[in-house]
Amino acid sequence: MIQIQDKIIWITGASSGIGEEMAYQLADRGAKLILSSRRKEELERVKKACKGMYADQIKIVILDLSDADSLAQKADEALSQYGYIDILINNGGISQRATVLDTNMEVYRKIMEVDFFAPIQLSKLVLPSMIKRKFGQHVVITSATGIISTPLRSAYAAAKHALHGFYDALHAEVYDDNIQVTLICPGFINTNVSYNALTGSGQAQGKHDKEISKGLSPQKAANKIVKAIELRKEEVYFGGMKEMTAIRLKRFFPSLFAKALRKQSD
Repeated sequence: MIQIQDKIIWITGASSGIGEEMAYQLADRGAKLILSSRRKEELERVKKACKGMYADQIKIVILDLSDADSLAQKADEALSQYGYIDILINNGGISQRATVLDTNMEVYRKIMEVDFFAPIQLSKLVLPSMIKRKFGQHVVITSATGIISTPLRSAYAAAKHALHGFYDALHAEVYDDNIQVTLICPGFINTNVSYNALTGSGQAQGKHDKEISKGLSPQKAANKIVKAIELRKEEVYFGGMKEMTAIRLKRFFPSLFAKALRKQSD
């Protein structure tokens, strides 16, 4: 178990949803935060709302995960704030709502860029300093969809599955350097993820899914994530009964899971 107090934590996707709530709860525990997303005004709002012993020292690094060429400079900027990063929380991402047939290849490439290539690039960029200090933690917000693929999310599921493959390998490689990898697999969380999800043409869906609207609150999700960070867990699942049952069906009764999946429409 680690103490959050005084840890330097970089959160991507920190301007709303789970990222915003993690910022509040980590600040309350005395973390030194670096907040990132594309929206400076929203990051400033989150920073202003944070409490805790270092709330007035929170740093902001504007970050567009789709701009691969900028990530090295942004990582340098984040590292320069305090000289190192203890915990990187790869939270930023984008979802999808379209069939395989209707999804343009450009949408597949964009989702893979944001949800897979960007987080692994950030992890690679902060990794050398963690190895040098013999301490660090990569917290990756994947999804239950990283375990079970569902209709209308082929690109999103592919990116989340890929994260598991990459970070399982990373964990094995850096374990002896006292660097932990924590994969977080939430089910339905009541955020704007479905509203901002990309359609087959690359436009935002612009509406909330019924299941998402009934999902766990961002506050409760963030609390579970923070506890997983403190306990240096390797992989954590949480959500409603539907998602958790689906994960068990996939593992132990794959044929039954496949049959149930064919009936899902959204």
